[in-house]
Amino acid sequence: MVGKRLSIPGGRELRGGPTFVPSAVNRSLESFLAGEDTALDALVRSEVLESWSHSAEHLAPVTDHAPVISEAVERWRSTRMASAFQAIAGELEDVAAAGDFVAAVTDEQGVIVWVAGGRTMRRRAEAVGFAPGGRWSEDAVGTNALGVALRTGRPSAIRATEHFSPIVQNWVCYSAPILNPNTGRPAGVLDLSTTWSRANPLALSTVSAMARNLELMLRASPHERRLQLRVLGGGDVLLDGVVLPLAPRQVELVTVLSLHPGGLTLETLHELLHLNGGGSISSTKAEVSYLRRHLGDMLLSRPYRLAEQCGADHLDALVALREGRVDDALTLYRGPLLPRSQCWAIEEHRAVLESAIRGAVVNDPTPARVAAARAAIPYDTYLADLADGYRTR
Repeated sequence: MVGKRLSIPGGRELRGGPTFVPSAVNRSLESFLAGEDTALDALVRSEVLESWSHSAEHLAPVTDHAPVISEAVERWRSTRMASAFQAIAGELEDVAAAGDFVAAVTDEQGVIVWVAGGRTMRRRAEAVGFAPGGRWSEDAVGTNALGVALRTGRPSAIRATEHFSPIVQNWVCYSAPILNPNTGRPAGVLDLSTTWSRANPLALSTVSAMARNLELMLRASPHERRLQLRVLGGGDVLLDGVVLPLAPRQVELVTVLSLHPGGLTLETLHELLHLNGGGSISSTKAEVSYLRRHLGDMLLSRPYRLAEQCGADHLDALVALREGRVDDALTLYRGPLLPRSQCWAIEEHRAVLESAIRGAVVNDPTPARVAAARAAIPYDTYLADLADGYRTR
């Protein structure tokens, strides 16, 4: 995660290329625009010179606001990219807040479709159209990291006066492309931007790593990925048929989320896990972060919730009971919900489910049903008496 600002001695923040001196690069841009034949490559990185040439073919550097394509935002929300992005959206927001960045995601045309960040940077960004609907390709606003990453398919950092347009020449932008797994071409860009005075080269590594994670999520077909909870009489969580190595607390967390398909805020999730005190919100957040490493895009954020491709035996048992399929419910009900859990939300649902199973059997008993319920709820004396009665007949 990007934290406090790092000092950048001598103006250099990127490996390779000439030392960055903002005033010298600004004079080089002026010479470039004037068509003067000077040794620009001694002062300006080749990546930037190439982008200046590309930008000059499309616009003048006096652009004061990015063009807006508002309908692109709504269109993006229905894409696989948008669905997968939810798994890392919260983390990207946290990075932006910690480093005083504005974070952004674009579509394949360079149109910003999502933004987050601190109030100060958000105001600066909105003033120049760095907001949802704003198009930040090179041909729209000139040299910038988002546009360069989109065109080249490689991570890019553009600093201060390396920008073609004066509206962002006191910014530094760090961008990484999100490559389409089917075509290998950029399907969008992840970006962290801030003022040049707060430059932090770690941001480029951060967005690059997050973009790679997003690509991995996109490679997995949503029809192949399925989360399954087997928490009646045990505590297994399976992803694509493989049992995940989760600690009891993580299994509790997944189970609580399965009870709330609409999602939970971090604060509410913490309360449900620790109703009687204990633990801290920061520890719950850490548990969620750890869980996301295993679940990936099966765990969504803002609010925290499980993806639709999730099944749970405790929920299936309740559905079976509601539909009058008592025998199916008993087949699923191998025992109490997470029997060792002392989490209040789990204990409450455990009692509700056990009572429902018991009531269904008592209301319409058969020898097979009573035997199954007796095996799953061995401490229930009434079920024990019913079972004994069938044996003595």
